Amino acid sequence: METSVLGTPNDSILQWKLWQLLDSILPTGGFAHSSGLEAAVQARIVSTPEDLQTYVIHLLENTGSLLLPFVNAATKHPEMETWHKLDRILDATLTNQVSRKASISQGSALMRVAAAVFTEVPSLKTMRSLSIGKNVVNFHHAPIFGLVCGLLGLDCKTTERAYLFVITRDVISAATRLNLVGPLGAAMLQHQISMVAEQTMERWSGKEVEDACQVAPLLDAVQGCHEYLFSRLFCS
Repeated sequence: METSVLGTPNDSILQWKLWQLLDSILPTGGFAHSSGLEAAVQARIVSTPEDLQTYVIHLLENTGSLLLPFVNAATKHPEMETWHKLDRILDATLTNQVSRKASISQGSALMRVAAAVFTEVPSLKTMRSLSIGKNVVNFHHAPIFGLVCGLLGLDCKTTERAYLFVITRDVISAATRLNLVGPLGAAMLQHQISMVAEQTMERWSGKEVEDACQVAPLLDAVQGCHEYLFSRLFCS
C-alpha cells in the first residue's frame, strides 16, 4: 500500500485543499505586505541579491521562532476557545504596530476567504460569525492559518511547512516588485531558500507558545520604521 505524503486516508482531497490554500490567487492580501523588506531597502540594509538572501533567511528564522508555535498550537487544537487564547497571547507578544496591523489584516482576510471557500467545514463560518465585531479576538494571521489547516485535516508538520512557504513566497514577490531581483532570479532564490526553510521548520517545529521569541530583532525594528517612510509601495 502506498504511503501518502500527508499521512491521511483522504490524502488526495487534502492535497487539493492545501494547494488552493497556498495558491497566490487566494485573495488573502499577502502581496500587499513586504515583511519589512521595503523599509530595509530604504534603510540600505538590503541593496543586493546577497543582502536579500540574508534578509529572507533571517525572516524565516524570526517566523519560525516567533510564529510557528502559534501555528502549531492552533493546528493541534482547532477550537474557538484555543484560537481566541492564542490570538490574545500573540497580540501581546508582537512588538511593533506595523507587524501587528499586518498580522490582523492578513488574518482577517484569510478567515473571511476560508469561511467562504471551504464550505465543507461549517465551523469556520460559525467561528467567524461568533467572533467578528465582538472585540474578543483580533484575527492574527498565524493562529488563523493553523486553525484553518487543523479544521481541514492537515497535520502539524505540513501546516508549519506551508506557513513558511507562504512567508517565503510573499517576501520574494515583494523583492521582485522592488526591483531587487528579476522573476527568474526570484524563482532561483526561492528554490535555494527551500532547504533553509526546511531546516528552520525542523529547528522550531513543535515548540510551545511559551517558548516563542524573536531571534533576529533587527528585522522587527526595521519593519517598525515602515510607517515613517516618505513613499512606500507596501502596507508593511
